[in-house]
Amino acid sequence: MQRSEAVEATLTKVRAVLTGEPNREKLDVARAALAELAGQAALWSEADFPPPDEEERQTRYLIAQDSPEGLTLYLNVMRPGKKIPPHDHTTWACVAAVDGVEHNTLWTRLDDGSQPGKAAVEAQKVVELGADATRSIALMPDDIHSVEIKGDRIIRHLHMYGRPLESLSERTAYDPEAGTCWIMPVGVKTRR
Repeated sequence: MQRSEAVEATLTKVRAVLTGEPNREKLDVARAALAELAGQAALWSEADFPPPDEEERQTRYLIAQDSPEGLTLYLNVMRPGKKIPPHDHTTWACVAAVDGVEHNTLWTRLDDGSQPGKAAVEAQKVVELGADATRSIALMPDDIHSVEIKGDRIIRHLHMYGRPLESLSERTAYDPEAGTCWIMPVGVKTRR
C-alpha cells in the first residue's frame, strides 16, 4: 500500500472514532490505528525523511493535516540526546514507534495551578516506545509527559494530534526541580 493510501486509511479510522470530546476509550482506538501505520516501516524511510543534521537533534515532517485547526500527523526523526521537558498538549495526542526507542516519562501535576508560573509535578512512570517494546501511547489534552532519546540510534516516531502543534499556543512546560511552569514554544520548524 502506498504511503498516502495508508495514511488516509488511518486518519479515516481516527476521524470515525474521535467525534465529540476525546476520552481514553476513543484514544485507544486512535492509538492502535497509529501503531498499525507505524508498523509499516518502509513508508517512513531515511531516503524519504532524512535525519536532522549532526548539530540538530530533531526534524519534524508534516505528513497530513485536515485543516489549519484539525487532525494532524507528523513524523519526528530525532537524534540521541534530544530531550523535551515535561509538557501537556492542550489537545489529545498519540505517538507510535516506527524505529528506535523514545523514552516517555508520564507526570502528575500536584498543585492546583492557582499560582502563575509555579507548578509541582511528580514523575509516575517511564514508557519506552519502540517497535520491540510498547509501540504506542495515547495522551489526553491535560496529560503531562517528557521525552528523551537515549542510546546511539536515530529514532522515527509518528505523532498525531487533534490540532496542529503550530496552533497550540497554550501548552504548558514544567521544570520539576525549580517548581516552575511556562508557555511552551512549538520548538523546531515543521518541514512540509
